[in-house]
Amino acid sequence: MRRPLAPRVPFRRLALALLLPSALAAQQAAPAFDASFTAGTMRVDYFHTGGKGQEIVALDRVVADGEWPGSRTQLIDATNLGVYRFQVRDAASGALLYSRGFSSIFAEWTTTAEAAALYRTYHESLRFPWPRRPVKVVLERRAPSTTTQIGEFQEVWSTDIDPASRFVNRALVAPAGRVIAFQENGPPATTVDIVLIAEGYTAADSAKFQADAKRLLAALFREEPFKSQQASFNVRGVFAPAAERGIHRARADVQRRTRTGTEYNIFDSERYILTLDNRALRDLASAVPYDFVEVLVNDAQYGGGGIHNSHATVAVDSDFADYVFVHEFAHHFAALADEYYTSDVAYQTGAAVKPEPWERNITALHQPAALKWGSLVPPGTPLPTPWAKAEYEAHSQRVREQRQQLVARTAPQADFDRLFAEQRDWELAFFKRQQYAGRVGAFEGAGYETTGLYRPELDCIMFSRDPVGFCAVCRRALEEIIRLYTA
Repeated sequence: MRRPLAPRVPFRRLALALLLPSALAAQQAAPAFDASFTAGTMRVDYFHTGGKGQEIVALDRVVADGEWPGSRTQLIDATNLGVYRFQVRDAASGALLYSRGFSSIFAEWTTTAEAAALYRTYHESLRFPWPRRPVKVVLERRAPSTTTQIGEFQEVWSTDIDPASRFVNRALVAPAGRVIAFQENGPPATTVDIVLIAEGYTAADSAKFQADAKRLLAALFREEPFKSQQASFNVRGVFAPAAERGIHRARADVQRRTRTGTEYNIFDSERYILTLDNRALRDLASAVPYDFVEVLVNDAQYGGGGIHNSHATVAVDSDFADYVFVHEFAHHFAALADEYYTSDVAYQTGAAVKPEPWERNITALHQPAALKWGSLVPPGTPLPTPWAKAEYEAHSQRVREQRQQLVARTAPQADFDRLFAEQRDWELAFFKRQQYAGRVGAFEGAGYETTGLYRPELDCIMFSRDPVGFCAVCRRALEEIIRLYTA
């Protein structure tokens, strides 16, 4: 639902910085998989604490986490995506064995006003193939970007791990739910493996969970590039019944304690759904090999969320659940940024000068000649690309005011869905009239910023609820991640 931009809260790092350019990391070839790893997954759980400009990371535990689901050849992440990156290095030689970029709830929280006033702790996990020998795990955070350069990664914490240590728990968690196979197209090492977690479904709702999953998967695989690459995906579900239907909704005074702690109102946004109980989520998901986690919430209130290489969520019974499922999965899967900018968000916005975002699908356009998606821009397209921005914003403001009124009176979900449908119909007609509709350019208004950030096309799944598919730039970014997990 929302993506972090460059961190706006200055951090006083509590560990020695080690600057390692991402290009250098990408050039280092990983040793053969079997020489460095077994077929299992190691999970490093840790506590991420910060606030008031500080950041502290503390080890929780090191545990086994099931079968390793990832590629045996694509061990080094050269995508340069994420607010964070972790590296696994051989303890004796320092050789880079594995790396992945990611974002986190903590990273998003640091972009809120609250992070400047108080401290919070979040639980996170790093997952990688089980090493045969001692390794050093290094956690890095991206430095702030400039107007022309995306920030490099700098070390914030590291820990030494001996897989044979008595402090490493090699026992597997007993599966807490029933595994359901939705589609299996090959071994985990050469496919993208998704796990769907049932949340807020009672024992009587097993058939509903399966029907919801099939409907949402059909929506995902209707969109390119997922449609043409469906044979590259395995999808399995974990069904662990809840005592009551639904999840915690603080604004509606619906009180729940669920298996994964998934809830509405993250960062006090009524539609933002995530879980803050990372350990419970990971333990439940470990019943199957997985690369990506999607939580299906048995609720009708519009909402969802998605964080790169953490997890994604969707409330399954909203009229717009199909859209939310695809949109949030794209955040989680490929770190695509939100391209919308007229909705209420919890993050601090409005900086006079925008640094260049690291996400693939938004830009600050400080150097139009070096536009990151320039190869997709048709000749003769002006940069920035003109559109009837003021007219769009005036209509969006009216919709925003109506939505705020619905939230204030705790209106039924049907009223929200009706408003969203009216907005969709207006936008489809509006964008159809624009001169550069359907063309890649640089359209101002993106990433929650009215000015100074630009999106690739007028409309896209990452911009609106309109049934228009992913733009060309987003499709290219999604294809890049599919290759990373299937090569």
